[in-house]
Amino acid sequence: MAQRRASRRRVETVASGVAELVPDPDRDTAFTLLLDGAPQSHVDLADPTYLQFEYIRRMAAAIDLVAAPGRPLRTLHLGGGALTLPRYLATTRPGSAQRVVEIDGPLVELVRRELPLPAQAGIRVRVGDAREAVEGMKDSGYDVIVLDVFAGARTPAHLASVEFARHLARVLAPDGWLIANVADGPPLKHARSQVATIRSVLPQACLVADAGVLRGRRFGNLVVLAGRTPPPVAELTRRAAGDWFPGRVETDLDRFAAGAVPVLDAVAVASPAPPAALFGNRK
Repeated sequence: MAQRRASRRRVETVASGVAELVPDPDRDTAFTLLLDGAPQSHVDLADPTYLQFEYIRRMAAAIDLVAAPGRPLRTLHLGGGALTLPRYLATTRPGSAQRVVEIDGPLVELVRRELPLPAQAGIRVRVGDAREAVEGMKDSGYDVIVLDVFAGARTPAHLASVEFARHLARVLAPDGWLIANVADGPPLKHARSQVATIRSVLPQACLVADAGVLRGRRFGNLVVLAGRTPPPVAELTRRAAGDWFPGRVETDLDRFAAGAVPVLDAVAVASPAPPAALFGNRK
């Protein structure tokens, strides 16, 4: 069995580094995508609703709750990886029109070849820079935008500014939602500034994360749900508390931001690099 799994492992150099598709030892139809050793995505081809990474489950929970169950959603995914959430949405909300923007063309080809999408999934993948793509999009074109872009385990600076956030808000429908993955660690300076930046254009927001991350005790992922109407806090709280790794919903974002101000292009920086040992036990 171990030899067969090893024969299914794929290693290729792509534009953003060395990509590895590693078979899941516990699920015969599942794979983890690593980029330069950092886990980027996990996909079960036979069951796209199985979500291995906790922050992805939190993003999926937000998608589940922002519209009636099963209702198709016009969705823009900025950052592709192995297309975990697009596959999930195609299964849970059939008929959804989904566009993915991923800058790494060779990675897109690797995923298409080794982890093919289901027929009639309604997922279109465009190779390009996320900001350039969004700046060229029409107003109010999407019900949901998922922002999950990493280059070398860091979100690029030009995707962390208020100028970019204004474009995201522009292409969202009036009742649409931004779901953003923010990676940070103590003292959460980047996360606080990103909350202030996003709320400057989409003021109704909350955070979902591990309690230790929210308290600034360790590095991790914070999921921001932001729009123009109140988020579904009660149900998000229930879902987060019932997760395999329970999370917490933070609604007092004035307190969380702690006086941080929206970040302009002129001073925007990339998100901090994760600790070197963070992924050591996941390769």
